[in-house]
Amino acid sequence: MSYTTDQYEGMVAETITIQGHNDESIHAYIAKPMGTGPFPGIVLIPHGFGWTEHQKETARLFAHHGYVGLCPDIWCHAGHGTPEDVVAKVRAEGGLPDDQVVGDAVGAAQYVKTLQISNGKVGLMGSCSGGRHTFLAACRTTGLFDAGVECWGGNVVQSQEKLTTAQPVSPHEYTRDLSCPLLGLFGNDDQNPTPAEVDIHEQELRKFNKEYEFHRYDGAGHGFFYYHHPMYRQEQAVAGWGKVWDFLGKHLEHGNTP
Repeated sequence: MSYTTDQYEGMVAETITIQGHNDESIHAYIAKPMGTGPFPGIVLIPHGFGWTEHQKETARLFAHHGYVGLCPDIWCHAGHGTPEDVVAKVRAEGGLPDDQVVGDAVGAAQYVKTLQISNGKVGLMGSCSGGRHTFLAACRTTGLFDAGVECWGGNVVQSQEKLTTAQPVSPHEYTRDLSCPLLGLFGNDDQNPTPAEVDIHEQELRKFNKEYEFHRYDGAGHGFFYYHHPMYRQEQAVAGWGKVWDFLGKHLEHGNTP
């Protein structure tokens, strides 16, 4: 986004209700730039801490950069409460089902595409478990997402022992079906995914000739974008966000208004 000090800036941000998995109503947080657009869209999949203030702040960051940012509450099928309590309840019940999260991501993208200010293009981004879900949704949908940003997706390469009824297939097994270009950001000190697991992930992408770019950062571990946690790494986060804006600008900012 180019910027001059005399330009007008504004956004609308609010909680809305959309149709998610199995047409169930779920909450979502949307941040839209003021104006007629057309604007690209980004679906932000929440991380393992839940549907938090940080996730909503990220939606507003995208609106500031000229995107419609929509963050669905993928946890609210289980009810409401503090993010910590809801996440604990879901985990006690076996975790978020992969089918459910993919369905919520689909509903979120479809909602963005119906907006008159949409340019018809929608990306998908998530970190931690949200990175896993980003890759999963990008592989299990066709013609819906135009770009995916996977930030340190934990359990994208998921061992047999970690598979469950809710998560029955390791996401990297779906690589053949990846439907859009992929950006991956990883810390070399991370243990989920480990550098070796990122290697496997990349090998599969090469095997199926997918369009992707991976960036790996020394001195960074898991969650190095999270400025509100000790895991934050300022230099690597700034570099990573630069890759995000470049990648999404290339794939989303020119489209056809529906």
